[in-house]
Amino acid sequence: MLRRLRSLHDRYAVAHLSHDQIGGPICDVEGGMVGAVERITVGGGRLRVVGWALAEEVRLVHGATEAAMAPRQSRPDLAGAIETVGFDLSVPARIGDVAHGRRPGLVVMRAAGAAPVAPQSLAVGVPRRVRLRTLIAFARDMALSVPAVVGWAVRGDPVYRARVKRRLGLGLVTPGGLLEAGLLCPADDASGPGATGDVAAGRVTIVLPAYNAFDLLRDCLARIEARTDLPWRLIAIEDGSTDARVRPYLRDWAEGRDRVELLENDGNKGFIASVNRGLARALEAGGPEEGPVVLLNSDALVPDGWASRLVAPFRGRPEIATVTPMSNDAEIFSVPRICARTMLEPGQGDAIDRVARRIREGAGLADAPTGVGFCMAMSRDWLAREPRLDPAFGRGYGEEVDWCRKVAARGGRHLALPGLFVEHRGGESFGSTEKRTLVAKNNRIVSGRYPTYDREVQDFIAADPLRTPRLVLGLAWAGSLPGVAPVPVYLAHSTGGGADLWLEHRMAEDLAVGRPSVVLRVGGARRFQVELVAPAGCTIGETDAAEVVRELLDVLPRRRIVYSCGVGDPDPLEIPELLVSLLREGDVAEMLFHDFYPLSPSYTLLDRDGIYRGPLAEPRDDPAHLARRPDGRSVPLTAWQEAWKAFATRADLTVFSRDSAAQVTAVWPDVADRIRLRPHRLLHDVPRLAVPPLAAPRVVAVLGNIGAQKGAGVVQALARHLAREGEDAPRLIVIGNVDPAFALPSGVLVHGSYAVRDIEGLAARYGVTHWLIPSIWPETFCYTAHEALRTGLPVIAFDLGAQGAAVAAAANGIALPFRPGADAVPDIVEAIAGRGPASEGDGEADG
Repeated sequence: MLRRLRSLHDRYAVAHLSHDQIGGPICDVEGGMVGAVERITVGGGRLRVVGWALAEEVRLVHGATEAAMAPRQSRPDLAGAIETVGFDLSVPARIGDVAHGRRPGLVVMRAAGAAPVAPQSLAVGVPRRVRLRTLIAFARDMALSVPAVVGWAVRGDPVYRARVKRRLGLGLVTPGGLLEAGLLCPADDASGPGATGDVAAGRVTIVLPAYNAFDLLRDCLARIEARTDLPWRLIAIEDGSTDARVRPYLRDWAEGRDRVELLENDGNKGFIASVNRGLARALEAGGPEEGPVVLLNSDALVPDGWASRLVAPFRGRPEIATVTPMSNDAEIFSVPRICARTMLEPGQGDAIDRVARRIREGAGLADAPTGVGFCMAMSRDWLAREPRLDPAFGRGYGEEVDWCRKVAARGGRHLALPGLFVEHRGGESFGSTEKRTLVAKNNRIVSGRYPTYDREVQDFIAADPLRTPRLVLGLAWAGSLPGVAPVPVYLAHSTGGGADLWLEHRMAEDLAVGRPSVVLRVGGARRFQVELVAPAGCTIGETDAAEVVRELLDVLPRRRIVYSCGVGDPDPLEIPELLVSLLREGDVAEMLFHDFYPLSPSYTLLDRDGIYRGPLAEPRDDPAHLARRPDGRSVPLTAWQEAWKAFATRADLTVFSRDSAAQVTAVWPDVADRIRLRPHRLLHDVPRLAVPPLAAPRVVAVLGNIGAQKGAGVVQALARHLAREGEDAPRLIVIGNVDPAFALPSGVLVHGSYAVRDIEGLAARYGVTHWLIPSIWPETFCYTAHEALRTGLPVIAFDLGAQGAAVAAAANGIALPFRPGADAVPDIVEAIAGRGPASEGDGEADG
């Protein structure tokens, strides 16, 4: 038990213990300073060293070999320095390595003729107080995990294991907030004020400064006239445009339109001066028939029924100073990603607003630290108290923040309106370079005047009270992209692993060509986590209610519903039912077999005693293949398989190995014609390694994170056998982690987490001569087996599943017979003794 806790603590320390320290100067052999180590960081299983040197190359050394990591890094602060290399180097390192005297070092390589630099030893130390603080936190979190540990021990339910990992911070943590239920009306029964005719009384006054952007100006004016659903008045201010078409066009357009007034500046006065002139003119009109004033940019394109929705929140609420709608480019009001600009294709803005009109009146309204002036309704009362924008902001950007902060200090509130989406083609009036300069300058003014503003904005972003409508409108954006439908919706788990790596790679390929994805994750802090993955970033929300998921995904006109992995859900029998309910006419479906969860609650097909006994061609009463509902009801294997088959019969079934196809066919022979074999490919290149000489000490490396189904018991048995054999026995190391339930002898080194790019350096550091893939279940695809085979070193694995097929097909593979329940150690030892041949590749078997 003590060894298990120690192993678990080591993993906890990798996840939570980090230490930063200042480095020191780098001197040549003559004592002259030729560089500096600016920062050394230990944490997350890596050592990072940042600095600079007057050199041609810098290498970071840790262990027996050198590891050069991207020797020439861009450092703008060092631009122009002769021969200067800015380095940001990283190598895998365990806390124990650097905390107990195994010092890493730098090798600085200088140009010919320059004074050489002796290898630099880095004095890296993790203070005892830091390690003690981590130990105390580990003890606390373990104590709080006891109920989940007991649940895992008694029921073997992966839900409990996931809870332990979350409590210890060893699972994936993705920021997300609670999604709001009931935000949308049915598609055929929108109840927004623009749809029902229940509009606010009073005439809106639109203040529209105009400078260049001729084509957009014409569209903007046409939309105002055709799509404003309240009595309106327009005050346009022409600001000395350099485009000779703008002023004559405005004159012609205003002529004969009684509710349009054109003000012409004598030369270019700038945005703020133009707006102030328009606001002053707007305030000259009084009386009960006058409603709010709308500040509108000429590059904002309003949709149908926009005005009544924009001013509705003012009714009966005198404290409201401004209302700002959602947009594709409006900072904290942006869709699909907060504070990120997204350009829209023609027609998308109107399509997104059609969904915004379905948001129930008053739903989703949120207080904001400021409004955004691209389309901002301003209370006439508050405008009378603060009638001008500050000219100190020059030609523009930040002036509306200043006005909003002044009003807020006097009790005014600023609201975000999710029930309206206005397309904004920001930056059309100013060049992008000029805009960046103006924003930087004026942000400094805002920060100086309002020291708490930046923190309020960051708090708003972190909490994101617009999370649900932002996700809804983001889905509307995804569904309205031309040529992208159907939008893929992946049901996945939250625990990482190969399936998640594959999914990330698949979504990255789509993002590279502008295609978004939706991920519905299970097994997290709440039952469902909904993610919209877009080029601008990821928008995330969480809910326990399947109905909220259905409501959100209903926004997408066409979907590709893809099951990837549902392990970890508290009631997985509901998953196929949910997936079927999401399918509408025109949708397509796919079931991926990253594991065998649709075939059995034992997703690795292992029986309760941890042994694989073949495909589930016949019903099996073993407890591992019995499911239990949250209310305690037991579900036999046949009922489980029938529930999942309801989705399988409507989906294309994708397997990644021939063995997986046979496993599925054994359970559902009538769906064989729906099965497609699509072998994975490696996501990262793995270099071929030099094969150690036959006389080299044998070092067997287990690659990957090893749990029970991955062969932790095999590793434990092998480690104990080798420990009894003494000093002449092969050395066993684990490049990865081992389930703490399988304590290893003290002589076995467990390196901890690694990245694929580390394999080459780690193999050299530890002198690896063989790889062992000890997995005891028929894997659907095994990335680690293929990575190991690519190195050219002998790879040992059982002739089982995809990993067995890959190893058997490779010249450097050693496939051992799989004997359920038998002691595998003698076969492994014999394979190590024989060394096995090296080859030019792994054969690229379909496994």
